[in-house]
Amino acid sequence: MTTVKKLACGVDVGGTKILGGVVDHDGNIIENHRVESPAKSPEAIEAAIIEVVQELKTRHPIECVGIGAAGYIDKDRSTVMFAPNIAWRDVPLKERLEKVLELPVVIENDANAAAWGEFEYGAGAEVDNMMLVTVGTGVGGGLVLEGELYRGAFGVGAEIGHMRVVPNGHLCGCGNRGCWEQYASGSALVRNVRSAARGGSLLAREVLDRAEGDLDKIKGPLITEAARDGDAFAIEALTDLGIWLGEGIASIAAVLDPAVVAIGGGVADADDLLLGPARRAFEAQLTGRGHRPMLDIRKATLGNDAGLIGAADLARK
Repeated sequence: MTTVKKLACGVDVGGTKILGGVVDHDGNIIENHRVESPAKSPEAIEAAIIEVVQELKTRHPIECVGIGAAGYIDKDRSTVMFAPNIAWRDVPLKERLEKVLELPVVIENDANAAAWGEFEYGAGAEVDNMMLVTVGTGVGGGLVLEGELYRGAFGVGAEIGHMRVVPNGHLCGCGNRGCWEQYASGSALVRNVRSAARGGSLLAREVLDRAEGDLDKIKGPLITEAARDGDAFAIEALTDLGIWLGEGIASIAAVLDPAVVAIGGGVADADDLLLGPARRAFEAQLTGRGHRPMLDIRKATLGNDAGLIGAADLARK
């Protein structure tokens, strides 16, 4: 007798879009459906999530739904306690969506969902302990320990970007100073390069020329492109970022000892221009180096689909 495997719908709730996808048991996305994110209205965003799922339901026998959303999700994966970009405060989102969709729904932090996607189907598929670090506007991530997604006692664990690395350092959006993401993110990369260009540094001239003299056009992809073309200043900027990244990973590894750290997010597209310095800094700073196995720092493989795929798979658990 052939067993029919469940199709799940994963939904990635972003600041500019809401993307849903039908995902099979092998992590393949059968079909996507996207709508623009309706500003910051919680009610409109919930309606858009419902629209995405119901549209996909018309063509696929979806049996469960996983939602990946930025914010603090309670341990039961049902209530959004706080979301930074949407006015969700203690919202019973699971209950609201299930009432309309008439399907089981799981709510998960978006970074946790992405980490699970990479663990099951991507860069960490062959290990039991891994960490995903996403390097984009900020630094996010998630942990899988002994084959289980780590959420912490209250569901809000693994906020690795807000590990404090510089006392009284740069002010972070979270309200604290010196958070890791203020030094190891794409925003930090852009801030440092723009600062040099604004100050008239001759070293930054090539990057500024590429931006046609407009500081606002200096963004991560432009810096990466300059580095790939051999610009020494852009290479140095990515190297500095990689060092911050590797040193932070060394601190986390001293506590959690993962086998694999997968690097995702937009800045990971710099490949070895970022990962090479990160690996070297990690090896130089790891506690007990030379007397313990070295974890593998590698690029994440699922790209922007990791959260959607992970959320869908978690809904099946």
